[in-house]
Amino acid sequence: MSPERHLLCRRKGLIAAAYGDRRRFLQSGALLMLAAMLPLGRATGALAARPLKIIAFGDSLTAGYMLPASAAFPAVLEKALWADGHDVAIVNAGVSGDTASGGLDRLDWTLAGGADGLILELGANDMLRGTDPNVTKAALDTMLSQLKARDIKVLLAGMKASPSLGKNYQTAFDAIYPALAQKYDVPLYPFFLDGVAGDPSLKLGDGMHPNQAGVERIVKGILPLVEAFLNGLS
Repeated sequence: MSPERHLLCRRKGLIAAAYGDRRRFLQSGALLMLAAMLPLGRATGALAARPLKIIAFGDSLTAGYMLPASAAFPAVLEKALWADGHDVAIVNAGVSGDTASGGLDRLDWTLAGGADGLILELGANDMLRGTDPNVTKAALDTMLSQLKARDIKVLLAGMKASPSLGKNYQTAFDAIYPALAQKYDVPLYPFFLDGVAGDPSLKLGDGMHPNQAGVERIVKGILPLVEAFLNGLS
């Protein structure tokens, strides 16, 4: 091949390469522009949608009293849900010693970051203090009303009164959760401590709070209802 022809071929090759690079650049730019125009999470198939954000809103039973964070109810529940294929993040919004009225006071700022759903677990401290069931019911009712107004779905976790408080108190308190679940048409887990309350081996030395095995028992019991709840959100 003559030097002139060799130079001509080389120039054609450089032009073709440059054109290819420019074409790839323009295509990449077009894809970026398209991605920017699409809703978050749907820009490309490679971008995964964000996990569902569920707030576990309660007292020490949610917070994980005397337990490492990894053994608290929200963390154990999240781990179980991930194992079953649910893309979900459970936020621990439990405060030890909180009553239903205390929960109402902090609900608004707890929701400042938004949520797809909320597990409402409050009332145990009201019962232990002998709070008038009407006061507990009114606070829970207001929370459920506010959550409905925000279009945040709720799973209500119930509590039961100790027989030592008397039959009248027990009847009035235990009726709170089914009545509110029916009023707001929300799923109800009747007794958060089901399977734990009567088993000392699943509780801490104080005889009230669940130990790590107790939390796992709670999660095992409530898990099917939580999964059905999540399926209703998607």
